[in-house]
Amino acid sequence: MVRIHFTAADFTQVRFAPRPAPLAELHTALMTMCRPDQQVLFGRWRQRMFRCLPGAAGPLRDLVPGAEAPRFLDVFSETLQDARDTVRAFPPDLVRSEIERIHAPHPSPVPLWIRDLHQGEPAAWHLLHRAQHAAFETVVRPVWNLVQDLHRTEFTRHALTVAEHGIGAALTGGVPGARLHGDVWELEGPERDITLAGRGVLLRPTFHWTGHPLVADLPGHPLVVTFPAGPGLPLAPAGAKDTTEALAGVLGRTRADILLRLADEHTTTLLARRLGISNATASAHTTALRAAGLITTVRAGRAVVHRRTALGSLLVHHRTGPQGAPDGSGGEPMGQPSGEALPGRHP
Repeated sequence: MVRIHFTAADFTQVRFAPRPAPLAELHTALMTMCRPDQQVLFGRWRQRMFRCLPGAAGPLRDLVPGAEAPRFLDVFSETLQDARDTVRAFPPDLVRSEIERIHAPHPSPVPLWIRDLHQGEPAAWHLLHRAQHAAFETVVRPVWNLVQDLHRTEFTRHALTVAEHGIGAALTGGVPGARLHGDVWELEGPERDITLAGRGVLLRPTFHWTGHPLVADLPGHPLVVTFPAGPGLPLAPAGAKDTTEALAGVLGRTRADILLRLADEHTTTLLARRLGISNATASAHTTALRAAGLITTVRAGRAVVHRRTALGSLLVHHRTGPQGAPDGSGGEPMGQPSGEALPGRHP
């Protein structure tokens, strides 16, 4: 149980976020992707997202090796650029202490780029920003208009509740499982006591999360409570079908996966290893795709290298949206991690 202790001033400083935060919505989506208890309910969505995530997003997994993310990722700016600038502007001492806190319990070696981030190297920050952008374009961008519409609906509902019944009703009725006892607001979640001392609270709905409310508590900032709202299911673009499934319906599952991966060149052996098929099967599929004019194949030493043609890219554009490939970056898909967490708010 999370117990949040209000002062009289805090009750006058409860605000509802006027617009959604792109980086915050991304982080809750990544958290849902990594929740093992969601495999049945969100199974197809999770598999599709893991299959489509580009290699450029891989540093996010390095930064969050367990279930908790460093607090400098807890930003709620209303544009992706502002969010990245806010992350970059955190005090170096906070960044270093958070990296140490998150990575100290894990026995695996700390990746070199994380060490560089610890030292404030600009190249490491650029790598992190690129990872956030690549993940956002893949996971959230296709449904961002829907997120904005849902947020406006929640904002209106909150405003009406406050106007008709007061802030207490908004705190208990708007956040699932919340209770208000005098000046203590109780939320579902890990055992924790938080004293606001005049900082106030920012309420923020999220549409890719179905768990308990998430609390971001940064010194000197309002407490941010992110709570699940909306339909309670992974979002899909309005009127759209599963775009990856649509491509598979045209080509077949394996050939669709090969075409998606060939935004960058691959050898037959690398394709076979990434798809979990034999070299002979991979060769047969690439032969069919080459005969259809969707890929090219050239010899490089003892290997052959495949790459998507303009016609293949046009088909991917048509079937998977404006990014040209689900990864939106031309990088290697990450594949599904085995229990690793990606960034998200502190529980």
